[in-house]
Amino acid sequence: MTQTPIRLTVNGRIHEVTAARDTPLLYVLRNDLALNGPKYGCGLGECGTCTVLIDGTAARSCVIPVGGCAGRDIVTLEGLGTRDKPDVVQQAFIDEQAAQCGYCLSGMIMTTKALLAINPRPTEQEALAALRYNLCRCGTHVEILRAVMRASGQLTEAAD
Repeated sequence: MTQTPIRLTVNGRIHEVTAARDTPLLYVLRNDLALNGPKYGCGLGECGTCTVLIDGTAARSCVIPVGGCAGRDIVTLEGLGTRDKPDVVQQAFIDEQAAQCGYCLSGMIMTTKALLAINPRPTEQEALAALRYNLCRCGTHVEILRAVMRASGQLTEAAD
């Protein structure tokens, strides 16, 4: 495979990477840019652990060729907020304790962020539909749904 220089905009910063154009974006994010938010799960785009935002749309980075990402705005979990000032979605997941092992969490948060950008006040059914292809094996589905509703401003009470 021929490697070529590729200019990527990730989390608001421009990066020059050298990779084969068909290299999965996930590999470049994790291996070249040391961004560990997106995780390797299935490698088939089916589990959602590798979800990032590309031009504001949730995308599975394990099946997106890096060559097609030049000139596009890529956001990973690390680009949403900081430890001192988390994004509203990150804070909602913290407030609702919506993680057990945490492996699916980045994908859930990124998918929620994309959902709220197009539908700021989703119903529970709309939230469930948006997250239906993000797999969680720990069983925190109730807390995840509460976090989505909290991030949308429709849930204000603390978890019991």
